[in-house]
Amino acid sequence: MAVKLESMLEEVAVEKAVGMVLAHDLTQIIPGQFKGRLFKKGHVIREEDIPALLSIGKEHIYTIRLEKGILHEDEAALRMAKAAQGANVQLTEPHEGKITLKSTIHGLAKIDKARIDEVNSLDQIIMSTIRTNSVVHPGQGLMGTRVIPLIIEEARIAEVERIAAADGPLVEVKPFKKLRVGLITTGSEVFKGRIQDKFGPVVREKLAALGSEVIEQRFAPDDSEIIVREIRRFKEEGADAIFVTGGMSVDPDDRTPGSIKQAGARIVSYGTPMLPGSMLLIGYLDEIPIMGLPGCVMHDPYTSFDVLLPRICAGEMITRDDITEMGYGGLYNC
Repeated sequence: MAVKLESMLEEVAVEKAVGMVLAHDLTQIIPGQFKGRLFKKGHVIREEDIPALLSIGKEHIYTIRLEKGILHEDEAALRMAKAAQGANVQLTEPHEGKITLKSTIHGLAKIDKARIDEVNSLDQIIMSTIRTNSVVHPGQGLMGTRVIPLIIEEARIAEVERIAAADGPLVEVKPFKKLRVGLITTGSEVFKGRIQDKFGPVVREKLAALGSEVIEQRFAPDDSEIIVREIRRFKEEGADAIFVTGGMSVDPDDRTPGSIKQAGARIVSYGTPMLPGSMLLIGYLDEIPIMGLPGCVMHDPYTSFDVLLPRICAGEMITRDDITEMGYGGLYNC
């Protein structure tokens, strides 16, 4: 049952409100110029505030006498934010009834969509988030929490807290690991110097952006035996991940997928339901992630490689279900 707000409010004309305390933030909107908090909850009204209050249409203010079991919007938002908060996440102060959860590190945001949906199915409860597996930086917003009414039953916020406590944090940020990656560039045209390698600089840049590095780049012709040998050498030398670039199409002389399998890798998927990047291969050589990168990685700014790389750098194991889910919303620049 909705709270009867009117029974807890006392309406006072602004001209008679000098010395009284605001019960909530008041927002000012000037189209095209400003939208934000004009007066903060708890502000003691002064004589000089009256013209500003009237300019935003506030001819009256309200004082609240909260009854037992009823929460102000700020306290409700704070309790929801604390319930959702996981590792490497900090909270802002309440602002116009909203609290924002922000990342404290450069890392991978993990958002429990199923439980966020469950919370948002509750009437007049708001949790608005970024997408899970987004790369975030310190200070970047992850979630905003608020309730729609000025006051709300405490029992409804307790239900949010119950949902949040059911299975780990709703929102957290995983730090990136510093991976040492072995890079093998295949193709006789590059190996024999007919064309310049374009993969190396792109892969190095993407890894560096996540705090990892290419420890060495080796070149191999379209020869499965040589490619297999280079893969196994990187494994023996302790590489944290192995990327093989080129040779991922269906042409008979493209040997990369077969070579990765021949090297002993367990293939999670050869092919991803995302464009560009559908020819990408992901597998594991024991516990070492190994990827076959298609040509689009060289020239398209966002491919299946960009979706999976942050998760690999955060130490996550990619599964077949993860690949399957990439198809929905996976059409880019086509």
